[in-house]
Amino acid sequence: MMPSYGIRSAKYEMEMFEAAKTIYIFFKEQMMKSLTLLGGVIIALLSVPALASTIQVKGDISYKDDVFPILHDYCLSCHQPGGKGFEKSGLDMSTYQSLMKGTKFGSVIKPGDSFTSIIIQVIEGRVHESIKMPFGMSGGLARDKIEILKKWVNQGAKNN
Repeated sequence: MMPSYGIRSAKYEMEMFEAAKTIYIFFKEQMMKSLTLLGGVIIALLSVPALASTIQVKGDISYKDDVFPILHDYCLSCHQPGGKGFEKSGLDMSTYQSLMKGTKFGSVIKPGDSFTSIIIQVIEGRVHESIKMPFGMSGGLARDKIEILKKWVNQGAKNN
């Protein structure tokens, strides 16, 4: 007796096709949900650096009102006569004039150009780790304070 594969086979194949189709639709829906969630996560992660770099700093930056308080709080303990930073570099940050004079190696501020100003390079950590400032401060200076210093330099590093 010959087995009847013809009708059974077509029915079996149809059931397998329907089962595969159901599985495919299920996984497709799950994949779409996952991709949507993943896309949201990617957009959120990409937005964080953009938000960090768009810190709004008020218009004109004042040396007296904006810059000197930062220098006082984070730099003067080392960068004034008698301090370790002063002894090593000769940089005295206690007055505008002494700051603009720079170190025994040269100036640290190039008015109008924060990118090449040494003071911004060492604060942003674009130098060897051993001279990153503020020295020994975990995480470095807060981004908003760095932006104030950069804007002041870009505005000409005026004594205002």
